[in-house]
Amino acid sequence: MDPQPRAHENVVRLIEKGVDVRAPLSVDVGDEVDVTRISGDGVTIYPGCRIYGERTVISEGCTLGAEGPVTLDDCRLGPRVALKGGYFKRSVFLEKANMGLGAQVREGCLLEEEANGAHCVGLKQTILFPFVTLGSLINFCDCFMAGGTSRKDHSEVGSSYVHFNYTPDGDKTTASLFGDVPRGVMLDRPPIFLGGQGGAVGPVRVGYGTVVAAGSVLRADVGDDRLVFASPPESHERQHQPLSYRNLSRVVANNLAYLANLVALEHWYREVRAPFFERQALGDLVYEGALDMLALAKTERTKRLSAMAAKVPRSTEAAEQFAAGVDRIATDFMEARGIADASAFLRHIEGSWKAGNYLETMQGLSPEAKAAGVQWLEEIVARLTQEAADILPAMDLPSA
Repeated sequence: MDPQPRAHENVVRLIEKGVDVRAPLSVDVGDEVDVTRISGDGVTIYPGCRIYGERTVISEGCTLGAEGPVTLDDCRLGPRVALKGGYFKRSVFLEKANMGLGAQVREGCLLEEEANGAHCVGLKQTILFPFVTLGSLINFCDCFMAGGTSRKDHSEVGSSYVHFNYTPDGDKTTASLFGDVPRGVMLDRPPIFLGGQGGAVGPVRVGYGTVVAAGSVLRADVGDDRLVFASPPESHERQHQPLSYRNLSRVVANNLAYLANLVALEHWYREVRAPFFERQALGDLVYEGALDMLALAKTERTKRLSAMAAKVPRSTEAAEQFAAGVDRIATDFMEARGIADASAFLRHIEGSWKAGNYLETMQGLSPEAKAAGVQWLEEIVARLTQEAADILPAMDLPSA
């Protein structure tokens, strides 16, 4: 019997690179892991951590397992990310993002700069813009959230919050937008506050500057700058009717809006964010991972939309159009390219890009530059949602 751990050679290679492995015999590194994708500059791995996945990237200054063991599987970490304890799979974390003990971050998540969560946070298919903060004991799957201008002025999800993302009919066409991409990328929107011990029944859309009182469960869309107290519904009992889909138009509209925002964010990464990654060591690999997450998110949302279309009773003209047109709609969103011209915005920011710091550059843009950027991205969202609405005229879908 050979008592030497199977990961011995990889762990030795990490130590030789300069990685601080606090208890080498307790760390497992899969044979498929490419250690050239792990920086030796300021990376610390605490006892009990497990690192797997051929696509895994760990950039400079990252810390794994400071509060408890970490399992990292096919994740890509930008500089100075801190994953303090938990399970992380097929997700991407940008500079200074961090998660506390007991996190479970599953596939399809993208946490941008300084986004963070306290202990026992569950995420899947979730996108958090810079500074967004999640409290403890939270389930926030199938969500997009933006808002706030800094770590002192950020969107917040209170402890024990739940995003309800599964219906009695087995649907997951429930992704919710807390904020939006076109305005959110400018990092100048008022934060959103979702009070603790509350929840949202997806799919909902919530505007910037909105405060939802603790204990409230959202069941409807909310605009900008609202104060919301959502009372529990009255006790009621009646015959349950499966697959009734009384709010089909609203559900479809919110799904299309979510998809259109994903496409806008993909364009933003390709046209604007790419140069910032190029200036980071291993940044090209992290950038590739971010695009992978956005593609995965679009695939997930179109798959769920198609699955619902197959179940909806074709008792109305709107339902018939939905079933007949969903594949075309899915293709339009998956293949969307060159929808709107970014040149006006790009001209504004030429010469204003600072040496690799994305947050400072966005925060330093002029009002004229920001307006041009918002207009470009809103045009992407509007065109895609209008094209989908043209395929489904009987649904009378609202504009984006």
